[in-house]
Amino acid sequence: MSRETIKKAIENAERVLERNAAPVEEGFDPNWQTIITVGEYIECEPHEVWRFIRKWGEYPDKDIRMAVATCLLEHLLEYHFEEFFSLVKKACEESRLFADTFSMCSEFGQTEQRENLKLFKALQNKIDNYK
Repeated sequence: MSRETIKKAIENAERVLERNAAPVEEGFDPNWQTIITVGEYIECEPHEVWRFIRKWGEYPDKDIRMAVATCLLEHLLEYHFEEFFSLVKKACEESRLFADTFSMCSEFGQTEQRENLKLFKALQNKIDNYK
């Protein structure tokens, strides 16, 4: 997958999300589908995906934030925990909406490693105390 491909995926996703998408057809939600497409680049283009997560992880629509949390953010941390967790923590401190997005994440891969899991759970507990 090339850098051009991720850029096209993000451009397409942003067009769909900015329109707040077309009506949901039976079993097909264009918002979720386009976010899932961006997620295909998590392992090979994590910085591009992070920029997308950072922007849309504080979008006012909770359903879009849930898609960002469960299709992107938790999997970015699954593969790139050490590189991105401090950025996630900072984003949570800067934005209540982003913190809410993070609170919807589950643990996978690198997040499940003992020390990483402690950091992850501590941040989720801190966020829960804000609510």
